[in-house]
Amino acid sequence: MKLSTDAVDRTSATAPSATLDHTVAPPLVPADPIIDTDHLARMTLGEERLEREVLQLFEYQAGILLGRMANEPPKGVAALAHTLTGSARGIGAWRVAAAAEAVESAATAPAPVLTGAMDRLAAAVTEAQVAIAELSRAR
Repeated sequence: MKLSTDAVDRTSATAPSATLDHTVAPPLVPADPIIDTDHLARMTLGEERLEREVLQLFEYQAGILLGRMANEPPKGVAALAHTLTGSARGIGAWRVAAAAEAVESAATAPAPVLTGAMDRLAAAVTEAQVAIAELSRAR
């Protein structure tokens, strides 16, 4: 099929420029919050004092569990990761919960796979701890 000269001119006038940078556009869906404060409020019946206490307990527990995982055999790592998964879900730390669940699954995998999952879990916990500190300052 051959386009008329007029159709070619209209097509080239509306075609996007080759130099257009598409990386500057904001995401269509905002990123999930590190701590789902709506979920946390539901779990604590909206009591801010209880929210603060639960967040502090999570922060403390997550640090202890990560420390213990470093010295446990894979079966122990899986059990500790399972505990952390439940705690993270309780406060709405979905990334931590997903990372801990991945560690639990990776406990039977080769050592490099488990190590990678543990690194991702440690990063997610650190991210959550920073978010908890920010939430504490904001309230």
